[in-house]
Order: sequence, then structure tokens, then C-alpha cells
Amino acid sequence: MKFVDEAYIDIAAGDGGNGCASFRHEKYKEFGGPDGGDGGRGGHVFAVADSNLNTLIDYRYARRHEARRGQHGMGSDRFGAAGDDITLKMPVGTVLSDAETGEVLCELMTPGEQVMIAKGGDGGFGNLRFKSSINRAPRQKTPGWPGEKKSLKLELKVLADVGLLGMPNAGKSTFIAAVSNARPKIADYPFTTLHPNLGVVRVGPEQSFVVADIPGLIEGASEGAGLGHQFLRHLQRTRLLLHIVDIAPFDEGVDPVAQARAIVAELKKYDKALYEKPRWLVLNKLDMVPAEQREARVKDFVRRLRWKGPVFEISALTREGCELLVQAIYRHVRAEQEAAAPQEELDPRFTER
Repeated sequence: MKFVDEAYIDIAAGDGGNGCASFRHEKYKEFGGPDGGDGGRGGHVFAVADSNLNTLIDYRYARRHEARRGQHGMGSDRFGAAGDDITLKMPVGTVLSDAETGEVLCELMTPGEQVMIAKGGDGGFGNLRFKSSINRAPRQKTPGWPGEKKSLKLELKVLADVGLLGMPNAGKSTFIAAVSNARPKIADYPFTTLHPNLGVVRVGPEQSFVVADIPGLIEGASEGAGLGHQFLRHLQRTRLLLHIVDIAPFDEGVDPVAQARAIVAELKKYDKALYEKPRWLVLNKLDMVPAEQREARVKDFVRRLRWKGPVFEISALTREGCELLVQAIYRHVRAEQEAAAPQEELDPRFTER
């Protein structure tokens, strides 16, 4: 299935039905009085988060979504029926914003979350509503109210615990394939990854986390160069960033330290909050470095980069060092989840005095 993470749609809630001006006409009932009912409410438009969806492709081709209008009121005290609501299923992590103003209307963060995005118009009043002791034959009625109409921008930000950063061909797809159930396309040319890949990493029984692999970044990505800039927003909800670096580039003229600095610079230009997220350095493709040279090369890389954070040495191809990295990631993600979880307030009657 083609991955689509941005779409524009037009939605329209149903208009309310008109009220009815009617009088009771029945044999031997000369003054039956008013009996015009109210119009029905127009249908609402809802958005619901569906965990079974992972792309907005359904809305790339179906751009217009309208709810039914309410039924008009009728005589004999009959009120119009409400219009049918419509529910739009969207992936978890979808951000809905006004296409004209850019104002964010809502974010669907939890599976099953439902939000009303367009309210149906109220039905009009029939003349039954206007009768009184001094107005026994009212002929007033009101039309139904129009439903809300909006142009929306849908933007998907995938929900993942860990995001992978790196240059093209740094080994991100190989890593996610080695530690998770994801099977991304892997090849020896740049920009093999064309869209984000999600993988669930199983650490143990009921112990797992989600990894997101995005297309490789290049210098100038924050201004729109390359492919990765289109998907940098997918890293904004991650708890941890893994900066994967090819420690043994095929081209001897390429400096891995300069590439690593360029990635960090693009991250800072794109979003300061993303730059300040916890970030670990992962030196990949150690199987391409002779065993006696590994320690010296790693120390030289860390010294030149002036890196002060955690450093992991792995080979995604042979899976050397991957298990140690996965265990460390899970401990970090678990600690972050526990810190973010709301604390339950204990009933003071059951607390120790």
C-alpha cells in the first residue's frame, strides 16, 4: 500500500430541517389549532482514531465528505428525523488543522478516540412552538440552521517510542529489520527508504517498544533537500532518537564526523524541541572494520565529534551489539513511560498516619 501522510479534505455537516406551519383539519374539529412540527437536526461529522490504519491514502482520493440534512417538520405534530452522522476513520497520530488558517483543531492520540469535527445544524421550529394564550393561530415557522463546513488538512505523525536518524545508507533499515518484525526494502543505493517504516521490537513477554525508520537526511534537509525533510515530523513524538552513523563508509573521501555534524545541524534548524530530545550515538558497520582497529577508530570518532552522550557499537548486518542496545532502549523507554504516567491519588483514609 502506498504511504500517504498528508491529505486535504472538505467536510460538510448536514443542514437542519425546516419547521412546518400547519393546522389541524379534522371533521367536527373546527378550531384544531397549530400542529406543525420542528425540523430534524443535521448529521454531525466525527473523526475516530483507528489502530488498524497506518496511512491517509483513503483521503487522497475521497476529498468530499457530507453528512445528511435533517428531515423537515410535518403536520400532525410530527417532528423531522435527524440526519445520519458520518464517521471518518483515521490513523492514530493524525493531526487535523484548518487548511486556511493553519489552526490545529484536534489530535487523535489514542485508539478509539472520537472527536466531532463538524456540527450539524439545528432544526427549525414549527408553528406548534409559537402557540400561546394570545396567539392561538400562529403562522410563524423558522428554517433550519446550516451545518458547519470546513476545509481540513490531515497530517499523520506516526507514534513511535524510538526514531532513527542518519545519512542515506547508514544502515537504519538493516537495523530495524535485525531487531524487529519490520521488513523494509534494503539495497546498496541512497534513498532506498522512501517512506517511514514502523517495527515492533519484542524484548520479552509483554515487553516491547516501537521503532520508526525514516528516509535518510542530507545537508539542507530542513530547507527541503532530499526526502527526509518530509518525514522529520514523524520523529517529534518519539521518546528517544538513535543517531546511526556508518563508521566505515565505502567512499574513503567521506568523513563520518562531518556527516554526523550535518545531521545534528539539520535537526536543530528544523525543530529546537526535536534537537533537545534524548539522543544516543550508534556506530554501525563495525564488521567492516578490522578487530584490532575498532577501539582506536571509535575513540577517534567520539573525540572529534566531541560527543558526551551514550555510545553504542553495533553491526546491524551480523547483529553484533544489537541485543545490548535493545535492552538499554527498553529500560529508557520504560522509565520515560512511568515518569509520564499520571500518579494515582490515594484515598487519605487508607494512607498510613
